[in-house]
Amino acid sequence: MNCEFKFQFKLYQKYFKQPLRTSHGEWRVREGIIISLTNSAGQIGRGEIAPLPWFGSETVAQAEEFCRQLGETVTKQEIMTIDDSLPCCQFAVESALLALDRDCTENSLNLNFCYLLPAGEQALNTWQDLFHNQNAATFKWKIGVLPLAAEINILKQLVADLPPGVKLRLDANGGLNINQARKLLSTTESFKAIEFIEQPLAPESLDDIFQLSQEYETLLALDESIASFEQLRQAQQRGWRGVYVIKTAIMGYSSRLTRFCQSNDLDVVFSSVFETEVGRETVLNLTEQLSHSRALGFGVKHLFE
Repeated sequence: MNCEFKFQFKLYQKYFKQPLRTSHGEWRVREGIIISLTNSAGQIGRGEIAPLPWFGSETVAQAEEFCRQLGETVTKQEIMTIDDSLPCCQFAVESALLALDRDCTENSLNLNFCYLLPAGEQALNTWQDLFHNQNAATFKWKIGVLPLAAEINILKQLVADLPPGVKLRLDANGGLNINQARKLLSTTESFKAIEFIEQPLAPESLDDIFQLSQEYETLLALDESIASFEQLRQAQQRGWRGVYVIKTAIMGYSSRLTRFCQSNDLDVVFSSVFETEVGRETVLNLTEQLSHSRALGFGVKHLFE
């Protein structure tokens, strides 16, 4: 029996306190769509469409068009046959379906989060508040925003200031070239605080990232290079032995991702796409089913108004 669900959706805007600066540019407003499914018993499950088009997902406009075309009702068969060109829609609608079957209990795990620092010199002050008020022990700093020489100088100061045992992730968002990456890696080789460098080169330079991972001791992570489920699968088949930064909300069906991660021994960091509590809850529930030892990339609440 293919049950039918009532389908509804609503667009939202969520403002950053300050524009988020990355090598992709400035980001001022997170836009997305909250969707809901209502079953015959009147129970409601919610999901979130939170696109990152510069990572290769659909746009908010494309997601809205999908929602309007879906109409007022949807079946499970329709939910599980959404086109792969709409990964955020796949994730959101299946999330709502799964929520109808899940106990509405709060996440009971004592989850460890990595907290995002602002780009540039602001990072030198921001980490202290997070360290003292949030008990933060892992930070991520966006690089590839200022000239590399300036960022290396800031990095040296930041590493010197961080308390013993605190870890730092560097995220270039693919913004470095091969020579810059080598210069950065030559610097980080002596810094014990560096947990890994995330996506040093653009996705099309994946071969060079593999090469860098063999040349230097500093651990590297893939992010933009594995923005889709197919890219994740291909990287695993190629034998990537570094970290996989997985943005679950743009990876399509979470059930498919769960099966893949359970079947393969991956060094994974689950990361936020700056979604609302709806999408956040979905991903954190998912992490309970999967093995992960690194801090989750969800320390981002402090960035919003």
